[in-house]
Amino acid sequence: MPSDLILRLNPIVDASHTRNRKTSPPDSESACFPGTRKVVIRGITSWIDTRIILSTTTAHVYWLHGFAGSGKSAISLEIARIYAGSGRLLASYFFFRNAGDRSGVARFAATLAGQLVAAVPATASFIQAAIEAEPGLLTQGVSLATQLERLVYEPFRAAVKRGVIFKTLIKGPFVVVVDGLDECEDKQGVMDFIDHMLDYFKRHPSIPLRFFIASRVEEHIRTRLQNDIALLDNLDDHVADKDIEMFLEGSFQAVALNDRVIQEYVRAHGKWPTQSDMNQLVKHIKGSFVLASAVFKFIVQPATEEDPSTPMERLPLTLKLNGLDPLYTQTLARSQHLPHFPHIISAIALLERPLPIVEIATLLAIEGFEIVHVLLNLQAIIHVPGTDEEGKVTVCHTSLRDFLTTASRSGRFFVPPSFHLYLSYWSFSFLFETSRGPDYGYGWGYFGRHWRCFALSGACNFVNEIERLKVFQPLHTDKVPHYAFLCSMLFSSLSLESLDDILYALTESANQLALAVESPERHIELWLEQLLVYDYTLDDFGRTVQFTEQTYEALKHDLQRASTAIRAKVCLLNFILLALTRKIESTGTSVVFRKSILQISLNWTGKKLRSDDNVNFQLELSGINIFNALEWIVARAEFKWEEAKITPRRPLEFTLKVHQVPGFNPLVFSFDGAHVASDI
Repeated sequence: MPSDLILRLNPIVDASHTRNRKTSPPDSESACFPGTRKVVIRGITSWIDTRIILSTTTAHVYWLHGFAGSGKSAISLEIARIYAGSGRLLASYFFFRNAGDRSGVARFAATLAGQLVAAVPATASFIQAAIEAEPGLLTQGVSLATQLERLVYEPFRAAVKRGVIFKTLIKGPFVVVVDGLDECEDKQGVMDFIDHMLDYFKRHPSIPLRFFIASRVEEHIRTRLQNDIALLDNLDDHVADKDIEMFLEGSFQAVALNDRVIQEYVRAHGKWPTQSDMNQLVKHIKGSFVLASAVFKFIVQPATEEDPSTPMERLPLTLKLNGLDPLYTQTLARSQHLPHFPHIISAIALLERPLPIVEIATLLAIEGFEIVHVLLNLQAIIHVPGTDEEGKVTVCHTSLRDFLTTASRSGRFFVPPSFHLYLSYWSFSFLFETSRGPDYGYGWGYFGRHWRCFALSGACNFVNEIERLKVFQPLHTDKVPHYAFLCSMLFSSLSLESLDDILYALTESANQLALAVESPERHIELWLEQLLVYDYTLDDFGRTVQFTEQTYEALKHDLQRASTAIRAKVCLLNFILLALTRKIESTGTSVVFRKSILQISLNWTGKKLRSDDNVNFQLELSGINIFNALEWIVARAEFKWEEAKITPRRPLEFTLKVHQVPGFNPLVFSFDGAHVASDI
């Protein structure tokens, strides 16, 4: 049963300490160097091994905090390894930004539960019973606190009560390792996790379980863990110079075994780096294991035509680079002259989760070898997988992503938020590539998120960037036209409270709809038919704008164009189908044709609506859904003006509301009470 239960829990397989760290960061290879961080690790293991005695006040939670790159993840990894070896590791979870589900808490409890079943099989029956008693337990409709209590804490406590892990508990308490809590993008989820964890330990002070947590000092974490209940340890107080020197010496010795240039230099000049060089490097690195690793890789990276320098020449140059930012700049400059460099580095910085080289190439519609050509010069700061298909391209440290997305730090290498618009378009475009189908990979899950990041970015001029996209020459040749993309995304943006101009989104969506259906592009029919789910987080809000006759005329004009084009396509399609059918019948062959969306009648063309009409649209969204919703708005406005019998036509109050009601369409349009509700 445990294996079946683990499949049902569907844990994140690359979240634990056993993951492949080259493809699922953080790697932390420098700080994991044998023999380093002994004092810190000894203090943590001493705390974990302290037995739970009711009369003592030993904390159940240990929070190790420190600056970026100080080695927290490496220590977490070592703690997980130590207690996995003794059978007392209950679970480990390494958060990481822009790593898909690992950057949130949606699957956090289920992942811990999956590891719990593997570590303590006796808990399987309790977890199974909890799922059967509450069928929705594994869905996002259940709170994180409830999931943790039902799937992790209570099953472990039940196993302790039954005595099935007594022999292991003789060694000491079990431990859960949670690393990179600051990397979790769901801050509210993090606060919920901490609050419930501390509350549970208050209610059950004798439970033989410890939580080791490592993170940077983020305010939402500090305010909850800086108390008398948790034990705090500042890693910055532990001097790391000796450990960094040990790592550098061992690394330089290892690389010299296979580098003939270094070997020849040592033969002619003696030891390299010298002790003086090493002292300067250690002083320059200032206790940052991430900087130590990046400096080492920068020094020993292979020479290129643009950078033919040797490691011996790069070492003094490195000492002039103050921190990671100059090193990032120097490294990126090695590839900036290569084709597609801006698109490749921007995609790596902004993708919602890491992708293999072949998928990045597919998304950007460039050759995989061109991506490899760019990345091979950047291996000091970016992990390049061994194969194009399997491994994923990842940054060595999240500080690189921070550097690239901060203009004041990255300068000419800055990746603007507006690039989310192009990632959204390319992702959207590949949903309709017929060779892959509409549910293809990355695009299906993230085209909406990239649009939302673009739309909500205060640094973007929304309208100007959209106008730039219209004249942009896309990399793709086999694509859905950007007309369809803009139509869908602008209409979906009506659900975003931050949208400044509702009428612009409406009129521009209608204009792009007309251009899309007038296009001869073969993907348009699928776009008209395919329902797409937009991954937006909606809040209740309502906004009212003045709907003028000018807006009405613009919408009506474009919708008439769209209606004419769709009906022309229907006539052409029916003619082709009829001709094919006659030809096949004449040969005695039978065939079944897929029904086309273009044969479906349009809901509202030419219809007048009564004042009590109440119409629902399922907007998840398809092109036809958008057409119908816009037609309703036009027909409803015309009816309201005719009902008022006032000329000239005065502006109408057009209200857009979003309601978060389970099972109800949340987006509502209305003119003085009449409305159309739409599910986005």
